[in-house]
Amino acid sequence: MKAIVFTRYGSPDVLESREVEKPAPKDDEVLIRVHAASLNDWDWSALQGIPFVNRLIFGLLKPRKQILGSDIAGRIEAVGRNAVQFKPGDEVFGDLSGDWGGFAEYVCARENALALKAESMTFEQAAAIPQAGLLALQGLRDKGHIQSGQRLLINGAGGGVGTFAIQIARLYGAEVTAVDSSGKLDMLRSMGAEHVIDYAQEDFTKSGQCYDLILDVKTYRSIFDYARALSPDGIHVTVGGSMTRLFQFLLLRPWISLTRKKHIRFLRLNPNKGLAHMKELFEAGKVVPVIDGTYGLSEVPEAFRHFGEGRHKGKVVITLEQ
Repeated sequence: MKAIVFTRYGSPDVLESREVEKPAPKDDEVLIRVHAASLNDWDWSALQGIPFVNRLIFGLLKPRKQILGSDIAGRIEAVGRNAVQFKPGDEVFGDLSGDWGGFAEYVCARENALALKAESMTFEQAAAIPQAGLLALQGLRDKGHIQSGQRLLINGAGGGVGTFAIQIARLYGAEVTAVDSSGKLDMLRSMGAEHVIDYAQEDFTKSGQCYDLILDVKTYRSIFDYARALSPDGIHVTVGGSMTRLFQFLLLRPWISLTRKKHIRFLRLNPNKGLAHMKELFEAGKVVPVIDGTYGLSEVPEAFRHFGEGRHKGKVVITLEQ
């Protein structure tokens, strides 16, 4: 089968299209013919071997797991003898974090990493949902305890997580301020953000405006800057960003909570928890993935370059011709 492989860490230039052995499912796995897959920040950082924790997962000197891609959608082709949830022909989607392998024609997965795809979803839409959609849902609902009427700021609102977060926040009745680059602001307004901020022109932590909840996809500022932008008893939820800042947050958040009565929280994604709920929201027309074009399997290096530039709107998706 065809797959996009990386045998050393580096830029998208190290990605190669190769013929590799088609996988066979273990007893508790299913074999999926991949129809679509999407890129996430984890793919981007794993490709480069940064931060160091990714090398502990993928390999210190060179990657042991050589096929990236965790968010996939496809059709079941075969099932292991102990797999009972799905049958050949079922259309499924899910997040394969920990196993990866999605940037290939076939991949094996455990049943608990998958859900049936809605009939109304395209494979591309299904592949766009699992990781970004659930980071938004778990960040706002489970960690942020979002409520109607709250002033919510989404930092990095124009990517996959942010575009899902805007739609979910509207369902809860929050007042949304979206922060991203100038080229994404019109899109963010069209999605329902009441206020938009070009991060290159304005620092929201110095504007004097305070927010009840901040969902931060790009945690690059000091913890004290974020605390200044929070209302009393406000909550900052980080779902990604600089490792240096994240360590600072880890060390100082108890002090911020004690002295300023503001809360700094980290989201550790629980893969696929809430996937059925996201499917229901899609079927009801309440949440629709934003997709910034699609790329073929052979174009994965180009897709990574586009993703790394940070100009993509919503999700970058790989589609495989069947």
